Amino acid sequence: MKEEPEGMNESGVRHALEAWGIEARSLAYVPLGLGDYHWTAGGPRGERFFVTVADLENKDHCGTDADTAWQGLYRAMDTASWLAERGGLDFVVAPLRAAHGETVRRLDDRYAISVFPHVEGAPGHVGEELTASRRAMTVEALAALHRAKAPDPAPVAPLDLSARNRLEQTLREVAEPWSGGPFAEPARDLLAGAGRRFRLRLDEFDRRIAEGRGNGGELVVTHGEPHPGNLLWRDGGPALVDWDTVGLSVPERDLWLVVREPGELSRYEDLTGRTPDKSALAFYRLRRDLEDVTACLGLFRGPHTRTSDTEQAWQGFRSTLERLTYL
Repeated sequence: MKEEPEGMNESGVRHALEAWGIEARSLAYVPLGLGDYHWTAGGPRGERFFVTVADLENKDHCGTDADTAWQGLYRAMDTASWLAERGGLDFVVAPLRAAHGETVRRLDDRYAISVFPHVEGAPGHVGEELTASRRAMTVEALAALHRAKAPDPAPVAPLDLSARNRLEQTLREVAEPWSGGPFAEPARDLLAGAGRRFRLRLDEFDRRIAEGRGNGGELVVTHGEPHPGNLLWRDGGPALVDWDTVGLSVPERDLWLVVREPGELSRYEDLTGRTPDKSALAFYRLRRDLEDVTACLGLFRGPHTRTSDTEQAWQGFRSTLERLTYL
């Protein structure tokens, strides 16, 4: 996020880091991504850390309220740690454990904090088009992840949309005025204009679930969002960050975001013995768009102001809704 979290200041982050035994001599906010808040911290002996604060009230893929989101985030961070510590996957950038073994700690009713090692490398960017060689390295990393033994218990990635009930309520209220902030009414106008076309895509999504498009075959550990913005490039290949979407699912949940050529699917099959299902790839592409629209509608219907973050969310909402309803 470009803007720092509401109701939290630097002193609160410094105090929280003490649970990891970190005396932060330096702390700098890093305006990255859309969802979590990030800082870099420096210790007294030159140690460097990457600090992430999650807003539990706006983390639908972990849970649609703060308490269930906390539980989902805790399971996800523990899974990432297990993959790095016991699964032997050196490309997993997992959270460090606090003094009592926690991978994430709750700061208050709304926010939770995790601490990661500082990893040297060139960060990727959302929307970036990977080169063929980088796609190949990412496919190899995903193949290793999908071959890994799952921790017990591990989170299971849902098929349906994270906030489906909220989306259905929003669709029922699209004829009524919306309040909450500057993007509420423009979002309502766009959704109302999409009308039947959006409902047809939602019906298509439900039909694909009923046909088993998203859950056929053996479940494996998936990252959930291995897009370029969650890749950090080192000499040995990619490191994967942001594991809050980790979950047991079919491989296509990850692969659709990476593969572009038939040969890349063939390479994955050679590495894993699993043949990717093109209909499942299409299902997860559709699910991602519907999930993004749902999240943006939740943001715009709630209290918000015009900031660089809500401007970015608005642009993403417009382009995703257009892609969904005009293809």
